[in-house]
This record gives sequence, C-alpha cells and structure tokens, in this order.
Amino acid sequence: MKFQPNEYLKKNTEAAPLAVFRIFFGLMMFVSIIRFWSYGWIDKLYVQPSFFFSYYGFDFIKPLGNYTYLIFALCGISAIFIAIGYKYRIAMITFFLSFTYIELMDKTTYLNHYYFISILSFLLIFLPANAYYSLDARLKKKSFQQIPVWTIDTIKLLLTIVYFYAGLAKLNSDWLVNAMPLKIWLPSKFDVPLIGGLMHQEWLHYIFSYTGAIYDLSIPFLLLFRKTRVFAFVLVVVFHVLTRVLFPIGMFPYIMIVATLIFFDSNVHHGILHFISKIFRINKANFDTNKSLRFFPYQIKLLTTLLAFFFVVQLLLPFRYVLYPGELFWTEEGYRFSWRVMLMEKAGYANFKIVDKETGKRFYVDNDDFLTSFQQKQMATQPDFILEYAHFLKTHFENQGHQNVQVFVESYVALNGRLSSQYIDPKVDLGKQKESFKHKTWIIPFKDEIKGL
Repeated sequence: MKFQPNEYLKKNTEAAPLAVFRIFFGLMMFVSIIRFWSYGWIDKLYVQPSFFFSYYGFDFIKPLGNYTYLIFALCGISAIFIAIGYKYRIAMITFFLSFTYIELMDKTTYLNHYYFISILSFLLIFLPANAYYSLDARLKKKSFQQIPVWTIDTIKLLLTIVYFYAGLAKLNSDWLVNAMPLKIWLPSKFDVPLIGGLMHQEWLHYIFSYTGAIYDLSIPFLLLFRKTRVFAFVLVVVFHVLTRVLFPIGMFPYIMIVATLIFFDSNVHHGILHFISKIFRINKANFDTNKSLRFFPYQIKLLTTLLAFFFVVQLLLPFRYVLYPGELFWTEEGYRFSWRVMLMEKAGYANFKIVDKETGKRFYVDNDDFLTSFQQKQMATQPDFILEYAHFLKTHFENQGHQNVQVFVESYVALNGRLSSQYIDPKVDLGKQKESFKHKTWIIPFKDEIKGL
C-alpha cells in the first residue's frame, strides 16, 4: 500500500500512550534532579570549580555560583508540572531551557543521555501531551481522548534513531574483533552477584559486545511489531538493568525502560492510568470523552515542517565525522551528539609549558591550581578541551604580567588498551590556535586503524 502523507496526518489514535509518557517523563526528570542535588553534585561540579569548559559557540553559558541551585530548582518544579499536566506548554519550555542550560554549563559533564533529554524535551514542546489525563484538561474541561497518530510516532522515531545509531556505532573492529573496551571494564566487576566470577572470561566479553550491538540494532523494530513487543520489552528491562548494575550511568537505564512503553497499544496505557487513578482517587471517566483533537491546516503545515527539519538534523548530525580526516575515536571530531555510547576507554595526561617567546624562559603549569581532578581527566584526552584550557592559561599568565606568552603541551593518550602515544604536537603554540569546526591539524595522527562506522 502506497504511503499517503495527507491521509497519515489526518489519522487519529488514543491519547493514553502520550499521557503516560508525559507522566513518567516528568516524574523521572524530577527524581533525577533530586538525586543530582542530594548527592552534592551541584556544588561539586558547578559551584566549587573556578574554571569551566564551554561548548563552541556557547561560551556565554556558565554556572551562576550559588544561584545555580535556582536553575536546578526551576528544572525540578517544571518537571512536576509536566507530570501532572499543569500549564504544560510553559512547563515544557521551562524544563527544556533550564535542563539544556545545565547541560551546556560545563562540557566536562557531557553524556549522551543528557543530550537525549534535551532534544526529547524540545520535541515534547510541540506535542499535545496534556490533551488527555492532565490537570490542564480537567481545569479547562477539555479532554481529548483521540490525538493525531503522528504525535506519538515522532517519539517512537526518535527512540528508534537513538537505539539504531548506537548499534551502528558498535560496528567497528575494536568493539567486535577486540571486545574493547569491555575487555578492560568487565574484569573489575568481579563483585557483581551471580555473574561476577565470570567477568574475567574473554568469551563473556565477546558475548556482551555482540549482544550489545545486536540489541541496539534490532530492539526498536522488535518493539514496533505486536507479536514481538512483549519479548522486546523484557529484553529492554534485562539489558538496561544489567547495564545499570555493571556501569554507573545514573537514571538513564530507567528512563529508557519507561520510554519504550510508548510502543505498546493504548489498552496497556489505559491500564496504567487506571492504576494511577486508583492510587490518587482520580475519576478517569472525566477524561474519557471520545473527543478528537484537531489541528488547523496552518498548524499542521508549521509543525510538520519543523519536525521534518528536526529529524533531518537528528539523522545527519551523527555522520558529520566523515567530514574530518583521521580516526574518530582518537580526534573525537564529530564524536559528541552521535549516540556513541561507552565505546572507548581513553586515558592520558597533559603537561602544559608556558614559554616567554623572547627570552626562552619557561615553567610548567600545575593543573591542580585551576582544574578539578575530574576536569583534568576529561581534558587530557580531548583536543577541544586542551585548546580551551591553553587559551585560558595564556590569558591568565598575561594578566599576571608575563610577556610574550606561548603555551605548549606534552600529552600522551592510550586508547582502548593500546600503548600510550603522543597526542598533541608539542611544537605547536596552542595559544595561537583558533577554535573552529575545522580539523585540528596539530593532533598527531593515530598510529593504528579502527575499521568500521
């Protein structure tokens, strides 16, 4: 049957899946903020440090000292409003802006799932997640039990991209042929119940590597088909719980488990809403109106144009690495925002040397004077971090009265179990190098080859 866009855009479906997604999304985000706050990470990561690494083009976004707590508070409060569906559009915009601001404050804390939450929250701004089973619907006495099917399919599409691209990224020789970096990480998990004693076995490292790739590539499609959906969801739960047990990646596994419920039929979501209604004594019948939400033609045109652009970006952005020469895992040019999850173990050090160009006098920088240990670990293996820090050092020592300041770095990096090798050209004055989207020619080429995507 030929796909007809106009007919598809007119097609309706039950609003319950989107309502459940909204509730769980809001609750998970609120718990995440509380967890982050209670562990003291706001102070440790955003208040105590004296220097922060910025994303290129977003240098103006910085932590606000103790006022940073207000940003987290705003983010948490908006998450609760999202969950109950109160002032939904304002709450969703507030959450997107505050969460994304938090993400952009310091590049040191970058994680794929922070990026996922940002783009998902942006997408949710334009979806009618408060049309059904929400405080907005109750107060306005306008509940819509039917909504356009594309409003739910957009979330399914985003989840499919995340999973499938994560699977494509695993199709490389380090992951499949050498079982790296799992071969480095798993032996240290000997204390895991039941399977801890097997963590040093090489065959297990390969099983984990191959099943991880197969899982990511197949799970969205298994979730799409009714006959395999329950089996797929069991796999989702097992995979993410095991991932959470083995690796300290916070709330992300639970977020993904909850998010995949969107693939289930509406009867499952109605069951969830009945359960919630029973606990909180909500009369669900007030929302079951059988009314359909309709968009005006100009709204559909505007939203479909916006969403088309959004998904084109999501499909193309992870492949921007092909525009750069050299090994991606080594240079990391085009690495972020591409769903390359836990694919490499990188360790190194960077020793900075300040030189007076005229006199030749020199001294070495104690990185402890400016960076936390976590920042130093991240900086030592990522070229844009090294360049930004070099610029900071140049400005700092010029302000102290030093003349003709040059900044050089002696750096060595080990990638996925290989021997450490020189990373940045030690003869290049980094103080003169400009940050841009262009290839950084002062990165010493990788001395090995990693085949694959």
